[in-house]
Amino acid sequence: MASASKGGGLPFLPGYSSGSPTKMRHGRVAAFQYKNGYSIPKNMAQTSDKIEPLSSEELQDLAESTARMTYGDRARNSAGPAVPASSYIPAHVVFDKKVLLFTGYMKETVHESPLENYRVRYFKIYYYLEDDTISVSEPEVENSGMKQGAFLKRQRVPKNKEGGTYHWKDLNLGQNMVIYGKVLRITDCNEWTRQYLTKEGIEVNSPERAPEDPYLQTRLVVDQPDHTHDTPSDFDKMKQFLVLDRKVLRFYCVWDDRHNMFGELRSFILHYYLVDDTIEIREVHPPNDGRDPFPILLNRQCVPRNFKNVPIDFPSIVFETTENDNPDLINPADFEIGKTINILGRDFLLYDLDEFTKEFYRQNFDKTDEDFAPIDVALPEEIKPQPEVPPHTGIGSAEDSLLSCITIAPKAPSGTKSLPKLLKYDNKILRFKSHVENIEELKDRTFILNYRLADDHISVFEPTTPNSGTTQGLFLAPAQIQRPDCNPDMPEYLTTKDFYYGAAIEIFGKTFIIDDVDKFAVNFMEENPELFTEEGIAVSKEHFQQSQTDK
Repeated sequence: MASASKGGGLPFLPGYSSGSPTKMRHGRVAAFQYKNGYSIPKNMAQTSDKIEPLSSEELQDLAESTARMTYGDRARNSAGPAVPASSYIPAHVVFDKKVLLFTGYMKETVHESPLENYRVRYFKIYYYLEDDTISVSEPEVENSGMKQGAFLKRQRVPKNKEGGTYHWKDLNLGQNMVIYGKVLRITDCNEWTRQYLTKEGIEVNSPERAPEDPYLQTRLVVDQPDHTHDTPSDFDKMKQFLVLDRKVLRFYCVWDDRHNMFGELRSFILHYYLVDDTIEIREVHPPNDGRDPFPILLNRQCVPRNFKNVPIDFPSIVFETTENDNPDLINPADFEIGKTINILGRDFLLYDLDEFTKEFYRQNFDKTDEDFAPIDVALPEEIKPQPEVPPHTGIGSAEDSLLSCITIAPKAPSGTKSLPKLLKYDNKILRFKSHVENIEELKDRTFILNYRLADDHISVFEPTTPNSGTTQGLFLAPAQIQRPDCNPDMPEYLTTKDFYYGAAIEIFGKTFIIDDVDKFAVNFMEENPELFTEEGIAVSKEHFQQSQTDK
């Protein structure tokens, strides 16, 4: 080997070999070259022409050997047996969410304290089987004075100087566990931890009782005293203010003063303020009661049962009565439905109360709904005498005179006028030919009765007759004509039902007999039968047809 030489006859040993001195290019030779757009090794490129293609049997064997990589455990469209799955299950799958729980304590020395030398701190140790990590937490203790909660974050805890970490096989009851210089004594575990260790072949020791913390024992005297104090039975003012503030009892009452001259029955609302045992009485003003709208009858104050039982020298004009001056004050026990309460010399009858007051008496006085039945204090309605309407004087219309008796500033009566009627029957007049029956001088004269449908006015017209020797033309101006047998103070007027062939119409003492009906009147009767009588329509129609036949 030493005699082997390369180049100038030197041995092929380190330090003896050298490159050719004539070599000018010292770059590295490329191992790949491009052929048909692909980079392939030079040796393969040189021998690619010499490589023979695989046969069909070799391709089939290659496809079967790589089927699992392509299609999974069972090849697609293959009837052969499935590739056996691996029996290995990772630890993070087997032990997922499985935790061993241990309880323990630690004694911590307390320096420079005359009250205690050490403290006992209690912990919960969690061992996660998934990755062999441990976390420690300290339950919060009230008034401990220390920051508690998470004591050690989840991590693998070193066990010795060699770098070993705690395993679940190293944990058992009654053993000490050193965690970064802190010594924790394991005292107990939960039932699942006990079963798991027993199943794995570890004999679990008997649980121990953790010692009591001397500081917490001294705190028990304050936090959980073994003696109790009886609260005084008197209801103090502060509690009364905190519990009963803005809580008011409301009663509805009346003051009956009708036995005195000009007295009356007046309604009031009585408010009892529970916060300070004061009473307020407010007036209830009905509409048009004729009184000044003053809201309060009695200002809010303490009211004694006997207002005369007050010292003579007490300045009641500037001071209110309190419990110190007169302890006998009106309280909620004195109020009851149907009971009369004397307040400063006036007797008030309680007849109803609101829902809050009912609930207050149910809870504090054991009252029932029967005790809250309201009392009817309403006075019967007075029958006001109706003034007599004076008789009509004959001046003007009866309606106008009646309005002057009803109102101070009367307006003109509307009568039978109406806008819809005016629009419907405007310029429509019914004409009837007639003569006067009861006056001899007028029997031979002919009159035309005009009935104006728009306002029910009647006018009489006499046709002109040459050489008659009488004044002819308008005999009666349009006006509403009263019935002869009606009350003049409440008159009734002639209507369309009174006009038909053969009817007798009395107008101011003259009886007009209808002798003929024109065509328009007959057609109007047939179109509006509700305005006429059936007998009048039939008679007028028959007469009109007969007169047309005679012509």
